[in-house]
Amino acid sequence: MERIKVLVVDDHALVREGIKKLLLEDERLEVVGEAGNGREAVELVKKRPVDVVLLDISMPDMGGVEACREIKRLRPSVAVVALTVHDQEEYCLAMLEAGAAGYVLKESSADQLVEAIVRAAKGEEYLSPRLAGKMVKWFSRAESRRGLCGLTPREKEILRLLASGLSNREIARKLYLSEKTVKNHLTSIFQKIGVSDRTQAALWAVKHGLSEL
Repeated sequence: MERIKVLVVDDHALVREGIKKLLLEDERLEVVGEAGNGREAVELVKKRPVDVVLLDISMPDMGGVEACREIKRLRPSVAVVALTVHDQEEYCLAMLEAGAAGYVLKESSADQLVEAIVRAAKGEEYLSPRLAGKMVKWFSRAESRRGLCGLTPREKEILRLLASGLSNREIARKLYLSEKTVKNHLTSIFQKIGVSDRTQAALWAVKHGLSEL
């Protein structure tokens, strides 16, 4: 059976060495390279055959989210698995939206890491068990909040544009509305989602899936 070609990406050399030794103990895996940041990883993916990129998130020069997005743009067939200390839902969601097939916490066991890589190579997804439970609760809260707020389709569109950085005037022009109408909609939106200013509204939109991270 052909081995799964893995690229290890982490800004700490000792961490990379440890990961490589761990992966080489499994006969299904082959480490074909390593990189110290996202930019190096992108360049290696351009030059070498890679099945799975094992990618840290917090790195200098180019972080994991941006690198994941670029790798998937250049090589859609390459699977990306995040390996990180970050257990916050926002990081996981950002990586998944960037195209990652897996998200593994560095506290995970060797078996869990290998499972994530193997599943990603098959086109499947994997989340660390502890984080999977948190993500289910996070999405459940988001769906509940989204439904209870009762935003209309027009209000959701205005909120999405606000979170994208558009001014009231720009929103009005884009949606063929008057500025006064946009302001009235925003007043209603703020009341429904329980915020008092545009910044809070934009953050709410990001957390509830109405805007890209």
